[in-house]
Amino acid sequence: MPSPDNCRFAESHEWFRLEGDIVTVGISLFAATELTDITYVETQPVGTAINPGDCLGEVESVKTTSDIYCAVGGTIVEVNEAVDADPSLVNTDPFGAGWLVKIQTADPTPLDNLMDQQTYDAKYPVD
Repeated sequence: MPSPDNCRFAESHEWFRLEGDIVTVGISLFAATELTDITYVETQPVGTAINPGDCLGEVESVKTTSDIYCAVGGTIVEVNEAVDADPSLVNTDPFGAGWLVKIQTADPTPLDNLMDQQTYDAKYPVD
């Protein structure tokens, strides 16, 4: 299954979807598949100021715990409470119901340095 073509992807397997000045952040299908069963997600709360490269939180699975990093700066304006209640949404629908946070940004240009869908999927195919 290909990743959505309206997202940009970091080497650390986060995806970023820009809509206006809001960037939705999640982890890729490749990352969700590699982590296997995600059991817990913790993110920074609404109102937290984020700089590019900051850790947004972490995802825990039966295998490991992985940090979630942000490519843009801004302020967290929404946290996906559905994922808090049901972390498996990250496994079953990482680009839809399994998103993690939304960030309001004044400068989305760092997203231009990330991989597009074709590049990411070629580098990190999901079997």
